[in-house]
Amino acid sequence: MENFTPYSALVGGALIGLSAALLMLLNGRIAGISGIIGRALPPHQRGDIGWRLFFLTGLLLGPLSSRLVVGNSDNIRIDTPLPVLIIAGLLVGYGTSLGSGCTSGHGVCGLARLSPRSAAATLIFMFVAGITVYIVRHWIGVRD
Repeated sequence: MENFTPYSALVGGALIGLSAALLMLLNGRIAGISGIIGRALPPHQRGDIGWRLFFLTGLLLGPLSSRLVVGNSDNIRIDTPLPVLIIAGLLVGYGTSLGSGCTSGHGVCGLARLSPRSAAATLIFMFVAGITVYIVRHWIGVRD
């Protein structure tokens, strides 16, 4: 565990939890990112697009504001080729539609609400993620 950063992980987790709680409290919505993105694309409900775009803008501005606060973040790199990222994104999108939600919707919000359906979904996608990492690293041979 050479990149273990407990303080930044704690702050990041607290901010994710706070944003999910505030969205539920102030807007009555679950912070499921795949649902927020999916319903921000046309066709979308009238009057429902504003908060979604605001939320997604905040997701994009988060890393930029972190860089301003923390300073140089050259240690953040993405070495994965773009075609692999695109395929992975499409597979995640398919999985979130198949599972009726994503890690943020089920894993953060659903578990906090003690939803059995979200607990089952979270266990399944964490299990599949572990198998995927094993296959990619040990059978296919792709490393960081």
